[in-house]
Amino acid sequence: MRLIWTSVLLAAIMLHIAPLRAAELLMLEQPGCVWCAQFDAEIAPAWPKTDEGKRAPLRRVDITEPWPEDLAGVQKERFTPTFVLMANGKEIARLRGYVGDEFFWYRIGEMIALLPDGN
Repeated sequence: MRLIWTSVLLAAIMLHIAPLRAAELLMLEQPGCVWCAQFDAEIAPAWPKTDEGKRAPLRRVDITEPWPEDLAGVQKERFTPTFVLMANGKEIARLRGYVGDEFFWYRIGEMIALLPDGN
């Protein structure tokens, strides 16, 4: 029984001292957004397979829906798509708009370079 309690206590401590969240790339979007659709066609299928996508998985947030509680500290947008790079629950960088794959990959590379080590 003592081993079980020790394991539970250790798990609780580890959860408490672990980082809040790893890096993620928020995509703020809304229904009918033609630029979001273009991103979906050109980038979204490849994103999880790239080094950038592995480092910061894509998380979609529909701006017409209630704002997620865990994003209370993130400024809302009306312009979509907007990409917000997050690390440990904090905004690192923001890219408003999508004008094509070349510009996107260039800017995302700059943003990913701003991530703290370990994210």
